[in-house]
Amino acid sequence: MIGGKKGSIAIFTYHHRHRETESITNSPFLLVCQPSHEPPSNHLSLFFSFFSIKSNSSTSQSSAIPTPFPTSSLLLLLLSVFNPLAVISRQSAEMGSIDKERTIVGLAATDPSGHLSPYTFTLRNTGPEDVFIKVMCCGVCHTDIHQVKNDLGMSRYPMVPGHEVIGEVVEVGSEVTKFSAGDVVGVGCLVGCCRSCRACDSDIEQYCNKKIWSYNDIYTDGKPTQGGFAESMVVDQKFVVKIPDGMSPEQAAPLLCAGVTVYSPLNHFGLKKPGLRGGILGLGGVGHMGVKIAKAMGHHITVISSSDKKRVEALDHLGADDYLVSSDAAKMQEVADSLDYIIDTVPVNHPLEPYLSLLKVDGKLILMGVINTPLQFISPMVMLGRKVITGSFIGSMKETEEMLDFCKEKGLSSMIEVVNMDYVNTALERLEKNDVRYRFVVDVAGSKLLQQ
Repeated sequence: MIGGKKGSIAIFTYHHRHRETESITNSPFLLVCQPSHEPPSNHLSLFFSFFSIKSNSSTSQSSAIPTPFPTSSLLLLLLSVFNPLAVISRQSAEMGSIDKERTIVGLAATDPSGHLSPYTFTLRNTGPEDVFIKVMCCGVCHTDIHQVKNDLGMSRYPMVPGHEVIGEVVEVGSEVTKFSAGDVVGVGCLVGCCRSCRACDSDIEQYCNKKIWSYNDIYTDGKPTQGGFAESMVVDQKFVVKIPDGMSPEQAAPLLCAGVTVYSPLNHFGLKKPGLRGGILGLGGVGHMGVKIAKAMGHHITVISSSDKKRVEALDHLGADDYLVSSDAAKMQEVADSLDYIIDTVPVNHPLEPYLSLLKVDGKLILMGVINTPLQFISPMVMLGRKVITGSFIGSMKETEEMLDFCKEKGLSSMIEVVNMDYVNTALERLEKNDVRYRFVVDVAGSKLLQQ
């Protein structure tokens, strides 16, 4: 039953993007004005009650007159006034039509232990600007660990994580112009913003103070957002991107967070030009994409790590030009004052001073790891060289589209390990130990989710 008393008809109209609902009379049928389907003839009954319907430019009013009236005549009357696109039986609506909230299954954390288990929840109806997506796969980010374990002290449970989502479009709303059913699309860290602040007006909505996260947040309808470790998502078209033709869904997933997180600061700080010398601190999911993207831009790249164990991978598999162990004082001194920038991807507390010493005058240390304890440095390390410590957060939707096109053009892909849903808890444990090369991607569509 939608928008009225049990057994009533509901007429849905749109005015300035708002849905107005009016209960008409007792009837087992629904008139649906959301443009999505042609009026099906198989759901018509023999008779409706006759309605006197009045409409103007802003509202639609109704009063019931209990006079039997032929279904076909009433349907024509309704079509002429409201231009509806579907008349469906109440039974069909309750079985999961576009105007009924869908019940789906995902994997959710229910407490700070971070353990994920099957969780059943509902998705909102497909609105005028919404895209209904069947999830194919989803990357696993270190931020997922922070969120499910409440490391940042702001977790809401139950929580379905996952913000590197690739899926297939199943249905689009009436005002969706960029996507159609069958498209392979992606959803990243955000699903909403205010659209009126300076950040939004500048197309950098990731810095909007009212941004809405893909999960662990509250949407505009008051319901919690849930991420990509689930069967489906409903997302506003602004926060959906088309995956370039020929790009593997599993390979594309990490690009929606790890890829754009690296691309955005290189783009914003004018570091896309060839010939620069850069450092990548930390060789994990974000770091390995940093090496690939920066090398594709024509940079000389030094991977900086706390041990020597990833040297071969960095140099031979990822194509880095040099490898620097931070505990090797002699080598660190040799590389001092040589780098234009360092992308710091380390997600735990660490000293900054050793890496500041590697930067040239006006060099930039760009922080990307989410760290919940203060970082320290002495001010002369910055002053004597006019060096900059800055941060960057994911990327805008525009930058995400640019980054995907760049990766397609350059033939870039992420190094991944594909796992099923029943392996997710183990994957999170391994990720916390940095035991993955270099990104887990969950095969959601290929996994069997068990109902609770």
